Amino acid sequence: MSWRIPFTVFALSAGCFFINTPAFAKEPSSDQYRVLAKEEIGLSVTAIEKIISDGDAYFLKKDFDRARKKYDKAREMGDLLLGFYGALSGSFKGFDARIPREMDSNSRKVLLLKAKANLKLATLFRKTNQPALAVPLLVEVVSSVSNPISTEGQQAYKALFELGFVDTPFRRSKR
Repeated sequence: MSWRIPFTVFALSAGCFFINTPAFAKEPSSDQYRVLAKEEIGLSVTAIEKIISDGDAYFLKKDFDRARKKYDKAREMGDLLLGFYGALSGSFKGFDARIPREMDSNSRKVLLLKAKANLKLATLFRKTNQPALAVPLLVEVVSSVSNPISTEGQQAYKALFELGFVDTPFRRSKR
């Protein structure tokens, strides 16, 4: 019986010596899993910004068809993201206040980008002698995407005034 303890110690020591040390898995970067945050996928604020800048590049080259497609795509992606952010915000209200705050913040960013895309698309329509197509976009900026006192809303209303759609110029009151 006296041989059991030394033998056990020897066996354990030998086992530890001869056995390969376990390879601990390297934690992969969370960036590799965050594929939807990449510009080329299209489900993020940065993707919408990229699409709008692509549209701007086509606009400057006077390739109005491609520019229109890019601006339309930015608007569609904005609508899609607004729906997703709104659904997530509502789902987490009352459970974790951080998530609705983040979703609401993202929604505000998307709304600004959508207003920007609408204004650029309206400019494109005006440039291509299709002002009637610009009106709904400009009204959307003033009424739902932005508001009349925001920079985007004021630009949109000014464009509506220049087009003759409205007769009263907007002068923001000073309080």
